[in-house]
Amino acid sequence: MAYSTQQIRNVALAGHPGAGKTTLLEALLHAGGALQTAGTVERGTTVSDHDPMEKSRGHSIDTAIASTDHAGIHVNLIDTPGYPEFRGPTLSALSAVETALIVVDADTGVAHGTRRLMERAQQRGLCRAIVINKIDHEGADCAQVLQDLREEFGPEILPLNLPVDGGKSVVDCYGRNTGESDLGPVAEWHQKIIDQVVEINETVMEHYLDLGEGGLSGEELHDAFEQCLREGHLVPVCFASARSGAGVKELLDIAEQLFPNPAEANPPPFLKGRGASAKPIEAVPDAKAHVIADVFKIVNDPFVGKLGVFRVYQGTVRKDTQLFVDDGKKPFKVGHLFKLKGKDHMEVEQAIPGDIAAIAKVEELHFDAVLHDSHDEDEIHLAPIDFPKPMFGLAVEAASKGQEQKLSTALHKLAEEDPGFVVEHQNELNETVIRGLSDLHLRIMLDRLKERHGVEVKTHPPRIAYRETIGARAEGHHRHKKQTGGAGQFGEVFLRVEPLARGSGFEFVDEVKGGTIPGQFLPAVEKGVRQVLSAGAIAGYPLQDVRVIVYDGKHHPVDSKEVAFAAAGKKAFLDAIAKAKPQVLEPVVDLEVSAPESQVGDITGGLASKRARINGTDSIRGEIVVKAQVPLSELEGYAAELKSATAGRGRYNLDFSHYEPVPANIQQKLTEAYKPRQEED
Repeated sequence: MAYSTQQIRNVALAGHPGAGKTTLLEALLHAGGALQTAGTVERGTTVSDHDPMEKSRGHSIDTAIASTDHAGIHVNLIDTPGYPEFRGPTLSALSAVETALIVVDADTGVAHGTRRLMERAQQRGLCRAIVINKIDHEGADCAQVLQDLREEFGPEILPLNLPVDGGKSVVDCYGRNTGESDLGPVAEWHQKIIDQVVEINETVMEHYLDLGEGGLSGEELHDAFEQCLREGHLVPVCFASARSGAGVKELLDIAEQLFPNPAEANPPPFLKGRGASAKPIEAVPDAKAHVIADVFKIVNDPFVGKLGVFRVYQGTVRKDTQLFVDDGKKPFKVGHLFKLKGKDHMEVEQAIPGDIAAIAKVEELHFDAVLHDSHDEDEIHLAPIDFPKPMFGLAVEAASKGQEQKLSTALHKLAEEDPGFVVEHQNELNETVIRGLSDLHLRIMLDRLKERHGVEVKTHPPRIAYRETIGARAEGHHRHKKQTGGAGQFGEVFLRVEPLARGSGFEFVDEVKGGTIPGQFLPAVEKGVRQVLSAGAIAGYPLQDVRVIVYDGKHHPVDSKEVAFAAAGKKAFLDAIAKAKPQVLEPVVDLEVSAPESQVGDITGGLASKRARINGTDSIRGEIVVKAQVPLSELEGYAAELKSATAGRGRYNLDFSHYEPVPANIQQKLTEAYKPRQEED
């Protein structure tokens, strides 16, 4: 059907693993008429999990996009992976929608993934709604799950409908105030949600108090409801069984009547400019304005090539439209424009504001690229997503000689598709390191290397990403003097070093007076200093959080050269570092371990032996979540250790937290191990 921006609903299905997101997507597509028969995860016939690896594992790894029409609206649905290893694609999808639909399992209730995704959606300014799925399961306790949600997230959690007859169907409690449900009288919940909606707006509240609910116009109630969603004053709950279909059509009706269209939601956080000078701008969902679109997903499809999936925020993208990528000077022409249905691509004529579409075979496309049709929109970008830092690493090399370039190309393609997967080349060791969010994440990437790209690799643990810094101020000096028969080399540098706050990086300051070091040689001094920054001074790791102040020196009118001042700067810096209480820093991570509650003692005891600081525990229906901060170096082999301790029922994820100094005994080992390499140079 043809549709306008006001008829679009963009919804991401997110939630804890196993909550039933993929099955719910199938049910929604079937109820909307986009599928004749809903597929199942068990048979590997779903629209979302079309990748062979997803079918074999029985869970989503990537996001999948599909759409359906219902009651005059066009609903773009994004199914997201539940496992924390695949947060990169999930967080990318949240940037492209107005509504985050958090799916909760009626059997297991609120899980840690539920909390994390609710927080992320709120941080992004999304309208949030919750679906309690599997309401007809034998072990489902809908009343308890709703109570847990309200205790966890507050009184703004309120149902729009309620389960009836053991979850065989649902009854509306927003539009009607009579009847009974499995959770008590409909009127009781109806009153709670009406009170919550009207109190957001003083005018509506006054009308309600004066005239009662019957005195409110439909427009007043709708506008107040949308305001509640935008401001997080209401997080509506719907009940459903994706497997039986109970509540699924009602969920589509709610999307049509109550979920925001692209013009009603909080405006997307676009900025113009870079760094501290970037200013917020508004992208207006006007079909006639200049195009602004953002690429939130890259797919390297073996048949159509690179596919860039984007959300249109302003203007209309049509076939033959000329578009720029970011600040590029040369536009590309849109040859084919697609809507997606899982792995299938349906060609369309245009994509209007609010819509989600894809273009193929444009090599310049990358994640978070901004597409626009006028240089007036140069330097526009969405506020960056705070992705978790990939901390699990493996050094990789091609298993067969001659495969190095093929490996490099394949790794680049995998990194394009997943913002949580990073490829690094460490020049000093001539080593390629892949980093991800867990052991499982890296295993899946290695499997994809083999299955998709035909590349097998050898792996070994990489060096931990230690850093070096200083703990005090100090001065350094070096005179570089070399005579080789002809013109010599001469340069002398005096400098000071000062520690900076953790995470500040590096500052180079010129305080030379009277031309004792001519201006043309100061870049050479900085070059020498930066050589130490990258190579390290005491243990061979990059140096950070230091200010270098060059304040004096000497030069020779004939023998002074850039190479001499680079050498003098390097040696003077090393001299200062040796006096400045040098330290080795290690990465510390925030660790969350989930396991059966009975094994909390084994978990905390094991972590205590790893220099961990236990920050707390949460207990959710027989499962314990232990939160701790642990040095990354202590977690080598932890996946196998946890599997053994919990009989395979434990899992963990981690995020980078900060760097802090290593204990003295570890610093001594690292510096002693570095000395032989240093002497070989």
